[in-house]
Amino acid sequence: MTRNVLITGANKSIGYETARRLGEQDYRVWLGARDDGRGEAAAQTLRDVGHDVVFVQIAVDDDASVKAAAKRVMAEDGKLDVLINNAGIPGNYAAPLDQGLADIRNVYETNVFGPIRVTYAFLPLLQAAERGNIVNVSTGLASFGWLTDPDNPYYGTNFLGYNSSKAALNGVTVSLAKALEPLGIRVNSADPGWTKTDFTNHSGNHTVVEAAEVIVWLATSDETGPTMGFFNEAGPVPW
Repeated sequence: MTRNVLITGANKSIGYETARRLGEQDYRVWLGARDDGRGEAAAQTLRDVGHDVVFVQIAVDDDASVKAAAKRVMAEDGKLDVLINNAGIPGNYAAPLDQGLADIRNVYETNVFGPIRVTYAFLPLLQAAERGNIVNVSTGLASFGWLTDPDNPYYGTNFLGYNSSKAALNGVTVSLAKALEPLGIRVNSADPGWTKTDFTNHSGNHTVVEAAEVIVWLATSDETGPTMGFFNEAGPVPW
């Protein structure tokens, strides 16, 4: 039976590259995106090179959108092998004391509550699969070990909303991993590294190809693979 994957925020950058890589490995890819036009265009580009890719509209901050996406995947596939919670937003990059509460709340709605919302909606499909993997796309900026180390390159990058929202997402990873392990579903966080994307104004030391490596590894790991972990391409990342 064909294995399948849903990737949120997959119409560009790391999400799109992850979709391409998993398509190469013969996964059926549900390419999730908020915008119909951009999402379908991205899916068609991957179909044009032979991948099995279906666009599904999903806005992770909207209950109705998420439930409709889960209903569609259930109707067409009946299960979900891998869920990749990739969609995220950075906020306005203000200094911590200048970032408004409304902006921080908006970041949390997408980066924290979004993955929880999507996981809850797709849990019956993950349970219907032979085994399930959930990958939460986090960041090294969520590592307290790195952020509190003056010698670490991330030490000086102090974005209150974004950093703390991804740290909260790591907390979600730990909690869900404990709850879902008895069901045979593994949950991990992935740090794709400082990547050249719209988020970073195309600065960084990782390409999207390099960034997707750890996500693809976690997504395709079998029942012997890790759970309740935080990883980049080099191995474990300190919480």
